[in-house]
Amino acid sequence: MLPLPYRVAGRERETGDSVTLHLEPVGARIAPFAPGQFTMLYARGVGEVAISISGDPSLDGATLTQTIRDVGAVSRALCRADLETRIGVRGPYGRGWGLDTAAGRDLVVVAGGVGLAPLRPVLLGALARRAEFGRIVLVAGARTPAEFLFRDQLARWSKQSDLEVELTVDRPADGWTGDVGFVTEPLGRLTIDPTRTTAFLCGPEPMMRFSANVLQGMGLPAADIRVSLERNMKCGAGLCGHCQLGPLLLCRDGPVVDYRQARPLLAIREL
Repeated sequence: MLPLPYRVAGRERETGDSVTLHLEPVGARIAPFAPGQFTMLYARGVGEVAISISGDPSLDGATLTQTIRDVGAVSRALCRADLETRIGVRGPYGRGWGLDTAAGRDLVVVAGGVGLAPLRPVLLGALARRAEFGRIVLVAGARTPAEFLFRDQLARWSKQSDLEVELTVDRPADGWTGDVGFVTEPLGRLTIDPTRTTAFLCGPEPMMRFSANVLQGMGLPAADIRVSLERNMKCGAGLCGHCQLGPLLLCRDGPVVDYRQARPLLAIREL
């Protein structure tokens, strides 16, 4: 529960309201993370917030990459942090995507908006061990072309022969030649083998529900669809109960759960 000090060693503006921070430990470091896990980041004098780790899982915590959207007082302070600013880090917490359990299978990764941040370690991890996986497909959506995270990396990934990339936007801009519409449209055009595919979904809950419905319509079992759920996490360790979703405490039992668990819970409006 005691934050370890990290310093801001690098800072990249992703979109108008999102920043990626590269953090290096000042002394002791947190334990290695698994794709899909999160940390609690502390902005001095402001507070703490849960942020998914968006970096390379092979770095073992030597450098933490955290992509943060400015949506409140703590995230705003983190987004405005300058180089050498000290930030407290706790974690890593939660259940990840379980990439190792998908070895030997095809991967379909569906991201909406900032949902690409917690999914980026899945792609980095799978590409680093490319021979262990079959087909890898990324379907990502954003409101406009300028609101895609990791645009330079997406451009490089789009040129790779061992990764299929489908991008779509709600509102096109001048020069945009990709799809216009929801992620369900390019997702629905895919041909998949439901007996050997694992899907990873992260984004707004309606997007994940609709995307899961499309995949189930293709024959993919709910057990092979994994979603990352977000609730108000305060402690990160299953003590406070703020992140409760039905019978789940998402900081402990999630944030990644399979769709067999998520589907009935997301159907309850009050949850």
